[in-house]
Amino acid sequence: MKETPLSNCERRFLLRAVEERKRLDGRQSYDYRNVRISFGADYGCCIVELGRTRVLGQVSCELVSPKLNRATEGILFFNLELSPMAAPAFEPGRQPELLVKLNRLLERCLRNSKCIDTESLCVVAGVKVWQIRVDLHLLNHDGNIIDAASIAAIVALCHFRRPDVSVQGEEVTLYTPEERDPVPLSIHHMPICVSFAFFQQGTYLLVDPSEREERVMDGLLVIAMNKHREICTIQSSGGIMLLKDQVLRCSKITGVKVAEITELIQKALENDRKVRKEGGKFGFAESIPNQKISAFKMERAPVDTNDVEEQAEEIIMKADPPSDFVAKPILRMPGTAQIGEGLENSWGDFEESEREEEEEGNSDDATTSGGQKMETEEINIVSKTKKDDDTIILSDSEEEEVVILEPEETHKKTR
Repeated sequence: MKETPLSNCERRFLLRAVEERKRLDGRQSYDYRNVRISFGADYGCCIVELGRTRVLGQVSCELVSPKLNRATEGILFFNLELSPMAAPAFEPGRQPELLVKLNRLLERCLRNSKCIDTESLCVVAGVKVWQIRVDLHLLNHDGNIIDAASIAAIVALCHFRRPDVSVQGEEVTLYTPEERDPVPLSIHHMPICVSFAFFQQGTYLLVDPSEREERVMDGLLVIAMNKHREICTIQSSGGIMLLKDQVLRCSKITGVKVAEITELIQKALENDRKVRKEGGKFGFAESIPNQKISAFKMERAPVDTNDVEEQAEEIIMKADPPSDFVAKPILRMPGTAQIGEGLENSWGDFEESEREEEEEGNSDDATTSGGQKMETEEINIVSKTKKDDDTIILSDSEEEEVVILEPEETHKKTR
């Protein structure tokens, strides 16, 4: 699976942030991410976290025959694996170009710098030597793999203990940890890699680039150095032209960062040594911080359960006996019942309320019809009669006046 490419907006945003001396995670240009080291239950197993980049280191050993041209030296072997668990772009079963470069850089940094005394790994010259294998697994990728891998490799080697052996003639006896204490490796110095990302042909510089910063950088410079300020290896990639002053400035920054990381490694190893010696808890499970939901914690109240039965009997004896009252059902309305002492329903009988509403409605209708009848009674009754001379007489019952209208006036009146 191919990695998701950055859009033009993201690329311009990152480059603009670099120009303004700003980074996405809030660091300054020369700031290093936090380094966290935790050890496993066995010797030679550790996890190094560089920000969100996590690398698991595991060291193993076995007795093998030495190389023909180096009969008195042990063998060091480094293997870095990029699994799809770290990033979807890493495919299993394939060795990308990045993996080949990282393995070569690790070998130059750790093996070619002679940080481990390989002659101390010889058991019988030309017959048996120790082969030390360092396996590094990338658990999560968030940029700067080489720095995290170099720290994990040197920490695992410092933490590792090989079994003790004894030689009698040509017979080699291998002792278990219960029979004899394991023997640590002879380490001369601790080389650590520090990476520098360059932007706009070396104009801008960032220490410990993240994954997104690595996508937009023009070149990368990796310097491996120990706390004595001895450069073990240096590698530049990306095809950028660097000035002498830029390389010297990077080497000075590397010396400061390496001294801080070396002190951190020594403290972590010393703490693990004390915990194992005192018999305390150790391992990855113990190193995981507890995620607490709340900061408050209730203390457990001590409860005395010695005389629980006697106290219960005393409470029962002192308590009042139950009453002999038997509740009877009370029928409030059809379909409902009440058992025991309780208050009456404050809502009343729904059917009675409905009947009252109907009666009130009927009484209102009656009053309105009565009023209409009274109004009709008050209206004057006008009767019309027709006479022989075509005159119309209008009679008023109350005033008893008779009005005789002529035919023309009658026609107007009817209109």
